[in-house]
Amino acid sequence: MVSSGLHQLSAAVLGRAQDDHAIEFEKHWYTWGDLRRVASLVTELIAESGAAANAKVVLVAKNRPSAIAAYLGLMEKRYSFRLVYPFQSSTAMAREIELIKPAVVIAAEETFDNEMVAALASNGIAAIALSQKDAVLVAGLERSTIDAAISDTPIIEIHTSGTTGAPKPFEFSYETIATHIVGGRPTPSSAGANPQLLPPVLMYFPAGNITGLHSTIAPLLRGQRGVLLDRFSVEGWHDHLKRFRPAAGGLPPSGVQTILDADLPREDFASLKMIGTGSAPLDPAVHKAFEERYGVPILLAYGATEFGGPVTSMTPEIYAVWGEKKLGSVGKPFPGAHVRVIDPDTNAVLPAGTMGVLEVVSPRMGPEWIRTSDIAYLDEDGFLFLCGRADGAIMRGGFKVLPETIEKALLQHPAISAAGVIGVTDHRLGQVPAAAIQLKAGVKEPTFADLEQHLRQLLAATHIPVKWKYVNELPRTASYKVHLPTLRKLFE
Repeated sequence: MVSSGLHQLSAAVLGRAQDDHAIEFEKHWYTWGDLRRVASLVTELIAESGAAANAKVVLVAKNRPSAIAAYLGLMEKRYSFRLVYPFQSSTAMAREIELIKPAVVIAAEETFDNEMVAALASNGIAAIALSQKDAVLVAGLERSTIDAAISDTPIIEIHTSGTTGAPKPFEFSYETIATHIVGGRPTPSSAGANPQLLPPVLMYFPAGNITGLHSTIAPLLRGQRGVLLDRFSVEGWHDHLKRFRPAAGGLPPSGVQTILDADLPREDFASLKMIGTGSAPLDPAVHKAFEERYGVPILLAYGATEFGGPVTSMTPEIYAVWGEKKLGSVGKPFPGAHVRVIDPDTNAVLPAGTMGVLEVVSPRMGPEWIRTSDIAYLDEDGFLFLCGRADGAIMRGGFKVLPETIEKALLQHPAISAAGVIGVTDHRLGQVPAAAIQLKAGVKEPTFADLEQHLRQLLAATHIPVKWKYVNELPRTASYKVHLPTLRKLFE
């Protein structure tokens, strides 16, 4: 349990010896002094912009040391801020920011192209551009004149990926983060250890989502160093493994197959006692193949933004007893967490071995049951197994993609009269979107490249279909809904 507040934890790490290593990025170490400089500049520039102390700000958090420094600086000064996904078009990002109504936007300097600057200027939103070790007010966006959204209690808003319905912003209080995330359950390899003596944590999940809060921000607030990657890569993961010899590691589910495909030497895995993964299903055959090749157990976990992070896991202790007998299970609930499977029509709790909709109690969020969109079952020994999505969401390498979101965006194209999107199996990512398109009569057929470009102006890159097909008419049910089994056959 953490006794200090989140702002105090941030101040403590930013106040560490200024020449000590904090984050390695692209083989260059950034010190705590480097992070201190950027963190201080960001909060000074917010004040200089005229923004009120309780006004919300936006942080577009790319995986860069400067963005991490801004994150820490905002927490130190108790700002309320929304994390915005960086890998989307300027049009989509500007639209999201306008809805948030922040006083200031903080982002990498390349974010502020002509379109973004014009959108922020028209709304009176100030902007701070981050470079490697610096932060400056963007020319023409020095003053915040917007009637900004405010929050008298400091919060951090993170966009959910849709476990409990359509993606939406979710608020975390500073107290919840300090107590349950930073001060929560340590990893097996770090429990009881001096964080400054541990190997640096490999940080590759997006800093702006809930997993980034757990795997990047929380270790830094505990005083541990990190090796930051722009995004997951086999080369970066392997390099960290060889240079720092960690006892525990992590992989995104899609990365397990990627590592197998790379055929890395088994001897390079000698230091590893476990690998954790979650955020998306892992094919049991891939799971088993990895363990057989490298002799390292993969421990699955299950969580969501709405739960404040993971609520179940296959721990080393559980694995030592059950091992392969529970292959594919995401383990048992953490202390204080509860799970049950219900019939969505009657709300009756279902017996062991029966599939239904999963409900969760997360101790981070309170005593209420949280209904998810996940189909699952509990076996007779209390192990949780996930079976799919009740809402048809596509799990693309850890990102939840709602077909309806893609369909609605496609229908904004002037040549399209109807669209059906479904997830199809992908060797590396688990699932990818596939889109069937019905054109309006008499229009010129757009290329699939044209349709991709159209979507990139509206949606994040994770939503772009990998497979496309034109159809004369989408298959329909008697109630005129798209008939998903027939749609799936088009791509199989």
